[in-house]
Amino acid sequence: MRRGYMTVFLTLSLTLILSLVLALIEGARISAVRMKFECVADIGMNSVLAEFHRELLEQYDLLFVDMSYGGTYADIGNTEEHLRSYIQKNLRPDAPNASWRGFRDFLAMDAGRAHIGQYSIASDDDGAVLKRQVTDYMADYPIGAIMEKVGLGASEIESYGLETRNIEGERQSYEAQIDEIGLPVEEVEEGVYEEVPLNNPADVANATRSSGVLNLVLDNPAQVSAVKVSPEDYISHRTLMKGTGLCAEAAEISGEPNELIFQTYLFEKCGFYGREMEKSLLKYQIEYILAGRDTDWQNLEYVAKRLLRWREVANVIYILTDSAKIAEAEAMALGLTAVVLSPELAEPVKYTILFAWAYLESLQDVKTLLSGGRVPVYKTAADWKTGLKGILNVKGSLVPDSGGRGLSYEEYLRIMLFLQGQHDRTFRAMDVMEMDIRRTPGNARFRLDACFDTYQADLSVSSGFGYSCEMSRRYGFY
Repeated sequence: MRRGYMTVFLTLSLTLILSLVLALIEGARISAVRMKFECVADIGMNSVLAEFHRELLEQYDLLFVDMSYGGTYADIGNTEEHLRSYIQKNLRPDAPNASWRGFRDFLAMDAGRAHIGQYSIASDDDGAVLKRQVTDYMADYPIGAIMEKVGLGASEIESYGLETRNIEGERQSYEAQIDEIGLPVEEVEEGVYEEVPLNNPADVANATRSSGVLNLVLDNPAQVSAVKVSPEDYISHRTLMKGTGLCAEAAEISGEPNELIFQTYLFEKCGFYGREMEKSLLKYQIEYILAGRDTDWQNLEYVAKRLLRWREVANVIYILTDSAKIAEAEAMALGLTAVVLSPELAEPVKYTILFAWAYLESLQDVKTLLSGGRVPVYKTAADWKTGLKGILNVKGSLVPDSGGRGLSYEEYLRIMLFLQGQHDRTFRAMDVMEMDIRRTPGNARFRLDACFDTYQADLSVSSGFGYSCEMSRRYGFY
């Protein structure tokens, strides 16, 4: 009986020790499953972000993942498949000779669910997701001096009413006064009477208004880009895919989207007349953002017309305070009305001449700006370029001028962009991005509303030993 004592004791002891060891091994397995799941989830979610769109980064310094992966079908399900694939490959790495080497998987884990329930698409919240990245990218850009000048220019334009004053209506009211008074008639044949012609030079100038601004101010209009696009093919004109909006965590870290910074960014990445970019489809991209028309010509014409309107209002305001110019116009009006023996027409004729002179000066201003010169918002006598006789030969009186003081064409564009509605500015800018990215190999169907920058995934794994784990993670570019 004593001889068997140690055997029984050892048997009982080994049973307890073995149970403890097996429990420790099982606990280690469970912990290892959880730890490996954590590591593999991080690897998988980072791998998804590593598939950011290369051309979008190269051209616009933006980090987004394209859910279509260069294909024709964009859906978050594609990304879920990529994520699950990355997790599975890291759970069970390829080991062709594992069985020959006696290898046994201690964890036997497999990927389960990979569901992406929240993701921020570039166009979400009226483009706030994209602009949040722009704000982050431009964080160290010195925009203060630029925007101060733009803000001051915009204030001047608003205070002088350059955007709102109806100069066309004022001019037509003076022409209506002339028509109301009427011209004297003379008998040219027996019983046939005709009005005595006034030969008002303002009529000659006004006749050019239908010629188009670019045809008047450019020496060679044929050199303007002839590129044409179909805006309906781009993001501003289509029904958008939607994500879950701007990620609050990303906004907290990177900062809320800043419109002034976004406007500055557009001038860094987009071309305009006089500073075209080789990579771009449309050559006058800022003009497209402002106008949204089909062709470079139409977009540049829109901006030129708007500049002409601003300059015409400003020049009318000035010329009506310049006694010397008023005296010149008055002398011409008196001479014209004296010939037709209608001194009562002198006053309205004087004003039509002044308005025509301001129009001529405004065309000269636009030509100066497009030639690389500068024009102040409000002029002095020293800034005035044209003479009164120029209204008889409008196009021939205009000369290129790359000098002067005041604002440049680019700075006037910045003011226009500053005054533009936020929605149009944002989505036309994204049109431009899509146009340029689609020109690169493999991106013919690229669309920004298929691109996300942050996402949250609900993941699960299972083990061949009967265990399963779940977790939720948020990753993104911030």
